[in-house]
Order: sequence, then structure tokens, then C-alpha cells
Amino acid sequence: MTALFPDFRSLQVDVAPSVTIKAITGGEGPPLLLLHGHPQTHAIWHKVAPRLAERFTVVACDLRGYGDSSKPQGDADHANYSKRTMALDALAVMRVLGFERFRVLAHDRGARVAHRLALDHPQAVERMALLDIAPTLAMYEQTSEAFARAYWHWFFLIQPAPMPERLIEADPAAYVRDVMGKRSAGLAPFDPRALSEYQRCLALPGTAHGICEDYRAAAGIDLEHDRIDREEGRKLGVPLLALWGEQGVVGRCFDPLREWQLVADDVQGGALACGHYIAEEAPELLLERVLPFFAG
Repeated sequence: MTALFPDFRSLQVDVAPSVTIKAITGGEGPPLLLLHGHPQTHAIWHKVAPRLAERFTVVACDLRGYGDSSKPQGDADHANYSKRTMALDALAVMRVLGFERFRVLAHDRGARVAHRLALDHPQAVERMALLDIAPTLAMYEQTSEAFARAYWHWFFLIQPAPMPERLIEADPAAYVRDVMGKRSAGLAPFDPRALSEYQRCLALPGTAHGICEDYRAAAGIDLEHDRIDREEGRKLGVPLLALWGEQGVVGRCFDPLREWQLVADDVQGGALACGHYIAEEAPELLLERVLPFFAG
């Protein structure tokens, strides 16, 4: 990991009783929080973090349940893996580092955490870029056969424990290759060091359970929170940049910009010439869009 982030320092932040979040930080300037997706770690940012660190103080975290962060046993209602709880983890990390207000760049699962972070703590988020997702509630309510076939893992991981955990733990490296390699770009975009890190972390005790709990929460308590927001008319007020891969599933099965416009007041965005893993498939295209947005 030192080779992927040579000028960053590593830290562990206690965010709750028996819960520690792994993070790295580097650079100078306004604070910028980076949150990764599934089944990955903060290593997804290694191609863009050095450039971002030229203008920002970059903080990249491993989500609860992922990477080298804590992996607590899930609650009966999966509330301790709700995006509300995971957002509090991220907020705690930034507060420990002395940042009360910051920008956010987030992908996939991390983007769902960032969405909740900006809803629950709008005073903390200055502006936010979300990569290759539509809002969770919209995606579940509009699930089609094409989406279910492409995002089969959404419906596999939410099955009751310990069935999906047991199958993942039988061959974690194969799970990483199968989930990531079956996307539009295959495994070609991934640095072997980063891919090895994803495989190492998925094999850690508790990671399979942690990622399943993340998805179980998304299909349950997170939807409850999202429906309450909709009923009460709560919308994102922070400037939002929504980007997605034109070769990916999200843009093919949904209208991401329209869906974000329904839940946010200030939205811009569009598709990039890549698939799902934008930061690793098209780092230069990503930087071209996020650097001027965050500078604004």
C-alpha cells in the first residue's frame, strides 16, 4: 500500500465502542473525503489521489466492514451497518482530523454512505461527487430483469446469514475476480497491487459478514430512512456532481441524472467513457470533471 500511496500516512481512528476506521491522509489544502465501493478498499483511489493531494488534504477511508476497518457482528435489524451509521463513522474520522466541513468524492457503496452523510449532516458537506450510482430507493423500486441479472450480488448478499458469508469465505479471491472481472472492462484496469489488496482484505475474518450486512441494511433499514426522507420532502441541498460509466449497468438501467434531480436541489453530471470502476478505468476523465467542480 505504501507503493500505491507513497506520500500518504496511515492512521486508525476510533469512531465508536469497539469500532476503528482505517484511513490514509496526504496533501495540503481544503479537506476532501474519499469513500470506496464493493468489494474494494480505499486502494481504489491510488490513480487519482496524488493529483487530488496537490490541491486538497485528502482523507481516504475503509468503510466499516471493509478493508482494515472494524467488522462488527450485525444487529438484528442491520442498523449498525446502515448508511446512517456508516456516515457517522466518516464524520467522526474527519472531526478527529480537525475538519468540520469538507468535500466528498465517493464511489458505489461509499456514494450511498455519502448521500446519507449529506442528508443527515448538511453542515459538514460543502459539495459532493458521487460515482456510478442512482439513489438506493430508486434502484430497488425500479428493479428490472436486466438490472437483477447484472447486479445479482445485490440479491445474493442480502440472503440470511451465514449462507452468503460461507460461500464467499470458501474462495474470497475468486469472489473478487468474479464480481469485478465480469464488468464491462474485465480485470485489465486494475493494478495487480490493488487487486491483491482487495483479495487480501476480503479474506480477513469478518469481511464477508461485513459486506453482507452492508447490503442487508441497504435492502431494509436504509430504505426505511429513504422513504421517510421522501415523505417529509427532505432533499440534498449541497451541490452534487453525479457521474456514471456509459458502459455500465447504472446508466443502462436507470436515468441517473433525473433520479438525482428528484432528490437534490443542485445537480450536474453525465456519463464518462468507461464502465463501473471509474477511478481505476478512467482516472484522467474523472479528474477533468471533479477538479473544477471541487474548486468551485
